[in-house]
Amino acid sequence: MIIFPAMDLRDGKCVRLYQGKFDALEVVGENPIEVAMSFKKAGAEYIHLVDLDGALNGTIKNLEIILKVIKEVNIPVELGGGIRDIKTVDALIKAGVSRVILGTAALKDKKFVAEAAEKYGDKIAVGIDAKDEKVAVNGWTNISDVNYIDFAKEIEAIGVKTIIFTDISKDGTLMGPNLVQLQKINDSVSCNIIASGGIKELEDLRVINKMGIYGTIVGKAIYSGNVDLKEAIAAGSQIIEKKQGL
Repeated sequence: MIIFPAMDLRDGKCVRLYQGKFDALEVVGENPIEVAMSFKKAGAEYIHLVDLDGALNGTIKNLEIILKVIKEVNIPVELGGGIRDIKTVDALIKAGVSRVILGTAALKDKKFVAEAAEKYGDKIAVGIDAKDEKVAVNGWTNISDVNYIDFAKEIEAIGVKTIIFTDISKDGTLMGPNLVQLQKINDSVSCNIIASGGIKELEDLRVINKMGIYGTIVGKAIYSGNVDLKEAIAAGSQIIEKKQGL
């Protein structure tokens, strides 16, 4: 299982939210390059980046910093937040983003998602952020009436291979992931599922890995010291090797 250390960017800084609430924002890193470099030193093979300003406003706002992370840290980056059209996807992939995450646009414009998935394959992921099993959009500020499983099936049908699933009520809480909903979405589609939200300790990662999940995003647990990234990556690797009989 891949461990994705998370960096949420707001006004050029690394921040964490509590249950997706922007009025419950905490700055956890003044220098995103230093934070990303610490992830690399711990052995991270991928970084999960979210432009929170972009998620709210519909256009990427922290592009300069994102491009610096890609260039200076030099490990794969997946990016979400404010990506609403194919021209933006083209530009980001050309600039070196390894995987582009579509969120609000995926719910509102499935033709765009299908075009992106056909053009870029595994480089496209869809973020499904849910509250009470309903899909949230616009930086989690609006809740739709679309069930997260129904949406996952629609996304799979149009060619998306990777889904990032977040239970908003768990995000940033250190209360443990929503294993029931995570298992349900993993059983409902054949897409690679990346779990997000609520990770509090190494045991959470071990449990998720045993469920056959492709990857897990870890944010606040790293910044708070609850989870040591190096240990998390090592534990994930050991479990994967055991499952494969190596």
